[in-house]
Amino acid sequence: MIPPGGGLDGRHALVTGAGRGLGRGAALALAAAGAAVTLVARSRDELDAVAEAIAAAGGSARVQVADVRDEQEVERAVAAAGPVSILVTAAGLNRTGPTAEYALSDWELLYEVNVRGTFLACRAVGRRLLERGTGGRIVLLSSQMGVVGYPGRAAYCATKHAVNGLTRALAVEWASHGITVNAVAPTFVRTPMTESMLAEPDFAAEVGRRIPSGRLATVDDVAAAVAYLASDGARAVTGHVLAVDGGWTAW
Repeated sequence: MIPPGGGLDGRHALVTGAGRGLGRGAALALAAAGAAVTLVARSRDELDAVAEAIAAAGGSARVQVADVRDEQEVERAVAAAGPVSILVTAAGLNRTGPTAEYALSDWELLYEVNVRGTFLACRAVGRRLLERGTGGRIVLLSSQMGVVGYPGRAAYCATKHAVNGLTRALAVEWASHGITVNAVAPTFVRTPMTESMLAEPDFAAEVGRRIPSGRLATVDDVAAAVAYLASDGARAVTGHVLAVDGGWTAW
């Protein structure tokens, strides 16, 4: 639900990682609020499916295929999108495992996607927002793992702590230009990335035990938080990491 004054008619949003999971949900929510959306990810088939869903609901979406790890591809996608006033960085991945045996290649991959990819998108869009001088909204997808630790997730926790730090640094740097920068930090959400983890009964029970509300966040829960932070209703909110975690980080 978009708060009063939160309609996004006439706005243009760019969403990375838009082909599936939280990125797809965010793109659908922004389009439902009235924004035209540029969808960015590596898989054209997935992006086309999201664009079709937006069009079927009466919205507007365009597709740009790009790998967020690649500086030139990110710059090309952002330039091709045209004037953007909202950026959502939802491209991310996780590979779990005990730290003592954790592969350096997996550590580096998580940093390339979760941190480098987020930074490149923020820099490319942020530069253009600064040049236009009209302000804007940037929303980064983080995680409750950016606030706490968890066994077997040293790399993921480290990358999401970095995303939270980037959020606050950019918020301070760009606030005087009318650009807000915030993050949404969900708990486990049932998406293609987490489906196999949550299929393990012991793991699912442990996750449930840690959430005081007793329920997982949904993609729609997270998308609603993104849409709020992208709206005029959040114009006084910047440098904030909004937990959508059912209370996980409250204790």
